[in-house]
Amino acid sequence: QVHVVESGGGLVQPGGSLRLSCAASGFTFSSYTLNWYRQAPGKERELVAGITIFDSTNYADSVKGRFTISRDNAKNTVYLQMNSLKPEDTAVYYCNARRLLYGLTQSEYWGQGTLVTVSE
Repeated sequence: QVHVVESGGGLVQPGGSLRLSCAASGFTFSSYTLNWYRQAPGKERELVAGITIFDSTNYADSVKGRFTISRDNAKNTVYLQMNSLKPEDTAVYYCNARRLLYGLTQSEYWGQGTLVTVSE
């Protein structure tokens, strides 16, 4: 049975930091590209950061230089370190695991999300 569980969300002041964690089980974690998405109220879900099975990373322009994604395959966990947080970072953050084959999605799993609120 597959489980994907995010944690680490909460309320933080502008300029503060949070580290999100996503623990997974039930599939071969090391074979999956891992992504963090977010969805703010009234907006579409957007890709925030991703890390491939080769540890190559990519980031949305809005978070470059402030967020860092990393993975620990031994712990089946992916992290999102978020620094210099802004009110516009407020959203539900979702963990996504995606296995690609020849560039196409072969299988995919999502977590239930964790709320990040950046406010005074």
